[in-house]
Amino acid sequence: MHGVGRMVMRRGAQLIPVMIIATFVVFALVFLMPGDPAATLAGDFATEERIMEIRALYGFDQPFIVQYGRWLWNALHFDLGQSLFSNEEVSTLILMRLPHTLLLVFYALILGAITGIPLGILAATRQGTRLDKAITSLASLGVAVPNFWLGIILVSAFALDWRIFPATGAVSIFEDPIQAIYYATLPAVALSTNVTAVLTRQVRSALLEVLSAQYIRTLRAKGLRPQAVLWRHGLRNIAATILTVAGLQFNLLFSSAVIVESVYAVPGVGSLISYSALNKDFPVVQGVALVLVVLVIAVNLLVDVFNSILDPRVAAST
Repeated sequence: MHGVGRMVMRRGAQLIPVMIIATFVVFALVFLMPGDPAATLAGDFATEERIMEIRALYGFDQPFIVQYGRWLWNALHFDLGQSLFSNEEVSTLILMRLPHTLLLVFYALILGAITGIPLGILAATRQGTRLDKAITSLASLGVAVPNFWLGIILVSAFALDWRIFPATGAVSIFEDPIQAIYYATLPAVALSTNVTAVLTRQVRSALLEVLSAQYIRTLRAKGLRPQAVLWRHGLRNIAATILTVAGLQFNLLFSSAVIVESVYAVPGVGSLISYSALNKDFPVVQGVALVLVVLVIAVNLLVDVFNSILDPRVAAST
């Protein structure tokens, strides 16, 4: 456990610069977007003097590096500022919307895992058969299918035609967990398609490699039952691979959620950051970006910790 603790401290120190660079890049991209937020705030018929006043009020007249440095300093003191358009605290906006996005992401990851992992195992244990080829083909199709297109198809079929699920909207999981899951089902299914496909392919590939190893052939020659070989030795050895792939998919789901939330009108941080970026609402964009970066870093760190527990050599090598 001491090795795991040292690994966590080393990785934590390494990830601090990553967080700073990521927020700097996002701030720069928003800063370089065409349009003037001061002119938008001033209105259509505002004078140049009024626009200059707003620039000075919000610090838009200062150099880019000064604006970023001021924002970073405030963020280090847990002050993400206020929205330029609604005047609400950015932290409040994020806390209101983040649970919807997290529910979608976790829901999609669970759906992807409970379908992708068994399909990968089934394909690996039936290598070369028609079933294996069918599963592999479906996995390739799942990787290629866009989330937003599948989302539209699901809305058309299950919401508009059959009226099984709602087409849009969301319910807070803190108010009514059952209704929250009910509303999140269609967007979660749309999000989970790529997760299922990737896990299916990765589990199949990793399991085939393990099952073809020399020690597995030795175990089979000694008369060990196929089920014992698969569960005790095959799946145990690919557990770290499954965990790593799941962690990567968790991070990618946040970017996919931006589009899916728009299709289903889910009030999550994905729709919040897209709307704020279009309106050059710097504090909101930077606040959401910071929260997402911290979440991604935390997930990567947790994956490393669990991998170190599964295989102590990981902690020694990092």
